[in-house]
Amino acid sequence: MCSDEFSLRYSDLVTGGYDCVDRIVLNAFFPLGHNPGGFRVWWRRWHDDSDAELDNTHLMRLAGRFARRLKAWGAANDVPVIFCKSGQRKHRIAEEYLATHDVDTGVFLVLAAKAPATVWKVRRSAAGRIVNIERRSEYVIHYSFHIIDPEWGHVTIKMSGHPPFGAQIILNGHEYVARQAVVAGIAFTKVGNCFTAVADPAGLARIADALSHNAAVGRLSQVCRRWIYSACLCFGLDLDEQHRSGFAYGFAVYQLEYSRNLIFADGHRMQRVFDAVVDRTRSRLDVPKIRTVFGAARRPRRTRKHSSTIEAAIETPTFDLTVFKLHFGRLTGKAYTKGERVLRFEAIVHNTAELRCGRMIEHFPEIVSQLAGIAERFCTALDCVDTGFIADGVLDELPTGSTLGATRVGGVDLNKQRMRDALSAVLALAPAPRGFTVGELAAKVHAMTGRSAAGYTIRQAAYDLRKLRGKQLVDRPGRSRRYHVPPVAARTIAALLTLRDQIVAPILAGIRSPRMGRKPKAWNRIDRDYEQIRIHMQTLFDDLALTTPDPLAA
Repeated sequence: MCSDEFSLRYSDLVTGGYDCVDRIVLNAFFPLGHNPGGFRVWWRRWHDDSDAELDNTHLMRLAGRFARRLKAWGAANDVPVIFCKSGQRKHRIAEEYLATHDVDTGVFLVLAAKAPATVWKVRRSAAGRIVNIERRSEYVIHYSFHIIDPEWGHVTIKMSGHPPFGAQIILNGHEYVARQAVVAGIAFTKVGNCFTAVADPAGLARIADALSHNAAVGRLSQVCRRWIYSACLCFGLDLDEQHRSGFAYGFAVYQLEYSRNLIFADGHRMQRVFDAVVDRTRSRLDVPKIRTVFGAARRPRRTRKHSSTIEAAIETPTFDLTVFKLHFGRLTGKAYTKGERVLRFEAIVHNTAELRCGRMIEHFPEIVSQLAGIAERFCTALDCVDTGFIADGVLDELPTGSTLGATRVGGVDLNKQRMRDALSAVLALAPAPRGFTVGELAAKVHAMTGRSAAGYTIRQAAYDLRKLRGKQLVDRPGRSRRYHVPPVAARTIAALLTLRDQIVAPILAGIRSPRMGRKPKAWNRIDRDYEQIRIHMQTLFDDLALTTPDPLAA
């Protein structure tokens, strides 16, 4: 079972859960072919120690040979080779093909489209000698080989037709786990890329956890080498040419998704919990975008002919998906409901260079470990921000000064707007995977309040952080320049801001009016609570002989 605070808080509503590596994108590259000298050495190996034919014409002919061989093979083996137009979603084409055709192990579809890739340009002198070999990035045709693998299911290898034949391999961890669960005899129900019901959640979690261990490196290497040479590269270089020239790929992890999935017993209860968390945390975390997706990235267009069917599709709960996103550079935290009873939290790295732990495939377990930590901290941060906590004596101790090392610093005064803005910005940066710097805090205050750089300087941000460190609301480990917000501190900050902005201020504003005006159309539980408190507070103020000024009388 998952160990983050969000999962533990709602454990009585959850029947099971599992963590799984989701989408995996590997870069396949020929190390020798990515520098001019190495590319020339490889060409000489291939052409019997001669580079007489190393020119732009012969390089273009290689790309043409790749296309001709592929088309001929597709026609002979009844495998469609489709040249896609701009804007077409190639994975959708593959999914529709799989839904309407019975396919066996191997390549079942090839989709071609233009994309940027590394190509080499050779410049020769008038005497025919090579003057320069230049590497450029140009839009060239890439071929997406869609493959059914016995262990990994649907695998996609996207390869450039130009040497050095760079490629990307796209796999899905859920496909691997599903096939291994079938072998292990674990019954499950799978909707799309999600297990919605599992007979043995612990057994499925053990299978999914296997992708986080060192043995996963071997499994990934095997599936890559099983197909990339014999099913893809063979159209540019046959097996004999690959062996003679010493062509061998290296593999690096480019993108990775890691998901934490909670299976709820009641789908309606799950939706209420998630909606409440999103509603409470989006303002506190300063989330720039909460979007509702109806089956696609944008809402379907209305047409007169099919307007009724589109309306029906929008109302179907299957197509209604609320996505909660937080972006931190090239890292993304994401939460949304999947299927009828699954709540998913994802940690996504769009470029593994952001993690600074190495990108080669040998570092795959470490990359997964870092994403697992990000997913857990993301869940914990949502729970801490959603549920506040104020310990005894905190309100009395906050305004008093404190000592940070040998330096005396001031207290935290919630009556000052600057301190409230700083606390709101710190809370918004709390889920940041690697913490935040003083400059990022100042920039967040500028973004949330609309102040200029002169209105809240980096120097003021540094002093505010020192005051928060004195109250243990912010931590700076060791000699690092990055600050972190502990879970208990995040709960305290959320509670302090809620108390000041959503309890004290609304109540003081409400008791100025002895009678309530017209009841609003949207009248929820919190509105009723405010109204009852307003009525009782007026009685309490009368008993205590307190009055509030009437703004209209002034």
